[in-house]
Amino acid sequence: MKYPILLPNIFNHPFTYESDIDLRTGDYVIVPFGKKNITGVVWNEFEKNSDKKYKIKNVFKKLNINPLKKDTINFLNWFAEYNLIPKGMALKLVLLSNNAVENKDKKSYKIFFNKIKKTSIKLSKDQNICLDKMSRSNKKFRVHVLQGITGSGKTLVYFEAVKPLIVKGFQGLILLPEIGLTNQFEQKFFEYFGFKPAIWHSGISKKKKELIWSGVSNGEIKIIIGARSSLFLPFKKLAMIIVDEEHDQSFKQDEGVIYNARDMAISRASFENIPINLITAVPSIETFENIKKGKYEVSKLSERFKNAALPNYEIINLNNTKIEKQSWLSNEIIEKVNFHLKKKDQILFFLNRRGFSPNVLCNKCLTSFSCPNCAINLVYHKYKNNLLCHYCGYKSELERNCSKEGKCELVFSGPGVERISEEVKRKFPNKKIEIFSSDTMNKKDSIKKLDKIIKNEIQILVGTQLISKGFHFPSLNCIVVVDVDLTSQGHDLRGAEKNLQLYHQLSGRAGRTGKSAVVYFQTYNHNTKMISEITNKNPEIFLERELDIRRKNKLPPFQRFVSLILSGENENKLAKEALNFKNFIYNKIEGKVLGPVNAPLFRLKKKFRMRFLIRGSKSMRLQSSIAKIIPKYKFPAGIKLSVDVDPINFN
Repeated sequence: MKYPILLPNIFNHPFTYESDIDLRTGDYVIVPFGKKNITGVVWNEFEKNSDKKYKIKNVFKKLNINPLKKDTINFLNWFAEYNLIPKGMALKLVLLSNNAVENKDKKSYKIFFNKIKKTSIKLSKDQNICLDKMSRSNKKFRVHVLQGITGSGKTLVYFEAVKPLIVKGFQGLILLPEIGLTNQFEQKFFEYFGFKPAIWHSGISKKKKELIWSGVSNGEIKIIIGARSSLFLPFKKLAMIIVDEEHDQSFKQDEGVIYNARDMAISRASFENIPINLITAVPSIETFENIKKGKYEVSKLSERFKNAALPNYEIINLNNTKIEKQSWLSNEIIEKVNFHLKKKDQILFFLNRRGFSPNVLCNKCLTSFSCPNCAINLVYHKYKNNLLCHYCGYKSELERNCSKEGKCELVFSGPGVERISEEVKRKFPNKKIEIFSSDTMNKKDSIKKLDKIIKNEIQILVGTQLISKGFHFPSLNCIVVVDVDLTSQGHDLRGAEKNLQLYHQLSGRAGRTGKSAVVYFQTYNHNTKMISEITNKNPEIFLERELDIRRKNKLPPFQRFVSLILSGENENKLAKEALNFKNFIYNKIEGKVLGPVNAPLFRLKKKFRMRFLIRGSKSMRLQSSIAKIIPKYKFPAGIKLSVDVDPINFN
């Protein structure tokens, strides 16, 4: 009998194979392809309009794995169509290094034993109201938004919502935006439930991933806490999806297969006909619009846990206070910090820049040290003693021969967290100080560091935006935003929205246990309206105005953007090809074609880049028209096209 088998590759259709084995849609099989035997899945449709005559090969064997559910297959077909990728690449996201893992003995999953302990934690009246709303209609699809100020106990509410599903033998998925959050979150989960969840992200070992993959597939593992990729695990009895910090930009996958994990999670929940809960302090503009339209339900927590107060805000005008040469901390802020240290408060100096200095140049030849592969400056990392490109990973030694004479005479322009850390150490020599960034907190010793921070054994933190993402530090009651002017620069469509969410999340790290807390903003800007707006206790005032701006200018979420980027090593050839491509697609797409223009990051990983932006209605017609026309255009060798539906970053 003939069967359609989809393979994890760049093909947008299944291949036809024969087998005497009785196969069903969703079965995992091993088939010959070229000179190799590879894993495929019996799909729900045959290749369309194939006039080729070819010898049909036989299925080698069927694997001992629960079949991929038809609902999941339908989701993957839609996912490929929506994001303009081949169906085979959607399947690749499900498999583990292109393989599937056969069922193991039940004893193998004992480490994820899910007997729930009894808990003595009692929810507040408002939390119970939110829980009732969240748990309503738990057997069918609906989107519910749990919006609560930072520290209001949102996590406890959705733990309670997930608990009865686990008891009944169903599965739950909790999506987190950052790998760095999983360790503290895993501990919080264990304290509440009494068993360890399965953690899924790129840092998990291959052996453990194989165990988790098979445990999810056969229903033995009940809870997954994971990053974006966990959305594609082959769940057997998925009953609820939680997207924590739904507004976070990290849910957008920007390389390889490009997609927004939050949006795709909503779609998967729809195909599986299960509820999904979006958790946030400040909703994304898209979520806020869907709440306003009545498409999403919402419940709100307006009080912090145990009635802890939100932090106060103070603006330090750097035009009116003394600041020393080669220093970024004013005398006034040092006095404020000393006051908090005397009260045993933990301090955070916040600057959203990794490394020591973002710009390095020679004082003699005036050469700026930039990446040879990308149109971006190299960042000096003093602790590693090298120059680093944050885009392609290129590393370089600091010492350079000068074109004038001798060695380059280096000047470091602007601060990163390492430079601020050095200044903080000079100002507070007797205090324990730690940098909190992706360079320091994704290492093996990060669990120990977190424990020390929680116990207030580290008095001062110097951190990037990573610290704003859901961490709980009981003693943190003073936050210094070193340079708020930095985050207001640039021409990002979502810049204002990102700032609103960042500073609400950041301020939410302070004052969580009831002590009074303050967030200080250092600024040279006389107009402090921006700071007032992003720290307003009612962020919906800002979101309403932002929606009006977007509506008037026909920007998302009122229209859809699709970004097309052409890249190649030859700049002139690329520019010529971009114009040819525009002429080819113009008037053939159900949307307005803008561009081509040089991408803001014009050179990346040795490739020049040109950008198109296609604007159209919020329907699949835009994607369908693009999908029809693009395969008809033959790009010359060396020119590559990448597609980003609903772009968040415009680099």
